Amino acid sequence: MTTVHEEVRPIRDADAPVLAHLEASARAAVVGTRGGDSWLTETPAVGDWTTVVDDPLRPVWVATIDDHVVGFLELACHGSIAEVRQVYVQPEARELGLGDELLATAMTTARRLGCTRLEGAALPGDRHTKNLYERAGVVARKIIVSSPL
Repeated sequence: MTTVHEEVRPIRDADAPVLAHLEASARAAVVGTRGGDSWLTETPAVGDWTTVVDDPLRPVWVATIDDHVVGFLELACHGSIAEVRQVYVQPEARELGLGDELLATAMTTARRLGCTRLEGAALPGDRHTKNLYERAGVVARKIIVSSPL
């Protein structure tokens, strides 16, 4: 029987190409969805992930299975607020608890950095992200509605 090794760890320079690919996949998945196009405009892509390696106010973690990066979480700390800018786990790697571990790691780090609130976004219809936040006790405090004019 083969043992599978799952891990959440901080980003490394060598992860940058894989993260660029995962970020592109995550962003492509929301094109045309409710709220997706607005989110894409409001949340610029990182693109060059080496720019966030070792940034203490913008930590990034990766989720791995047998040393293959299958997900990531990008956090941005603004004063007392820690914002989950992006969180993504490849569909075939979901339901393994990696998203939960990414979020728990982010919450622990945010507390250590002196943040008193965690915020994030989930698009309408994105049940995976909503469930992830709800399992961690993160609940909606505001729902933004919008209509093109």
